Amino acid sequence: MKIIALETVRTRTQSNLCFVRLHTDSGQIGLGETFYGAESVETYLHEQVAPQLVGLADPSPEAVGRLLTPYTGYQGGGVETRGNGAVDVALWDLLGQIAGLPLTDLLGGAVRTSIPIYNTCAGSRYVSATSRQRSDNWGLPEQDEPYEDLRAFLTRPAELARELRAEGYAGMKIWPFDRAAERNDGLRIDEAELAEAIGIVAAIREAVGTDLELMIELHGLWYPGAAARICRALAPYRPTWVEDPLRADAVAALGGLRREVDIPFAVGETCVGRRGFLPLLQENAVDVVTVDPTWTGGLTEARKVATLADAFGKPVAPHDCTGPVSLAVATHLSCSQPNGLIQETARAFLRTWYPELVAGLPEVAEGRITPSRAPGHGVRLRPELLAAPTTTTRESGR
Repeated sequence: MKIIALETVRTRTQSNLCFVRLHTDSGQIGLGETFYGAESVETYLHEQVAPQLVGLADPSPEAVGRLLTPYTGYQGGGVETRGNGAVDVALWDLLGQIAGLPLTDLLGGAVRTSIPIYNTCAGSRYVSATSRQRSDNWGLPEQDEPYEDLRAFLTRPAELARELRAEGYAGMKIWPFDRAAERNDGLRIDEAELAEAIGIVAAIREAVGTDLELMIELHGLWYPGAAARICRALAPYRPTWVEDPLRADAVAALGGLRREVDIPFAVGETCVGRRGFLPLLQENAVDVVTVDPTWTGGLTEARKVATLADAFGKPVAPHDCTGPVSLAVATHLSCSQPNGLIQETARAFLRTWYPELVAGLPEVAEGRITPSRAPGHGVRLRPELLAAPTTTTRESGR
């Protein structure tokens, strides 16, 4: 097998998404994906990666990962890491196609055939305008629309919780504190702001009790004093975890905060590689590892992160609120690792733009997700996407 072309595919449906297709001389096409800064990642892939990759015979994920490790930029989750992560996923997809095996089997075989899911309460246009995690990029509609779960948790949290429980979801994740963090630079939260956010949490617990797990996302926007106050206020409502209360690289502060409050912490969607996770695990600053398979540098690195977490007795719950390929890869990872706990999903994506762009998504039913048994990760771009006038493609090679 030889790589003969690297192709990128972008769509106006989700401006932050960049698909990567690796074409081989034997006719297979490996599909990868990354999210945020799509234009910059695309430029990097064609200017820096394609000259090294096109013409390479029998490329393996490990060997190519070593080849593409940059002298600068390797310590962070920037353009190089996200671009290399997309290439790594595409190479794993090619390996699966050549072997005739799904990724779960290539990763050592299934520990479980499916895994419970929780719903991240985003809407279909969530973070679709810019590469920023801010409320002005939430894509909120002016009125209720189907599966606009972000607006729903802000305005009718009890009803949304009952709806998700009835659908079989194991849990739901919300972020009612973000606007307060934006107003106050994460340094403080006043009584009215705290009461407003806690009111949403209380309404969910009153509606469904503890029948539905409740995850509280803080997006790393806070400083320790304010984060501690939020966590103490949340404690009576028994959240399953508080996610990223501080930046993931604030290791000592995270460890101190974790010892101060009696709530589990989930950390890791913005953490990069084993070397990023190791200090957090050594500090005992994390209870659940939320590694993102593409943002951390690819499936090759994500698998090693999962093994590292297992060595410290910590479960993994891979991040996904990005794209369909990432969800598929995360599901294969979750089902192949002994410490796979639960898989993040966003039903607003799964029921709107994901199936518009791709076929072969993992099956979701009765609160669980099942990875595809097709060779590779199973996801393929729809011909209609490639032919659409709102799609742009660029190819290097051939």
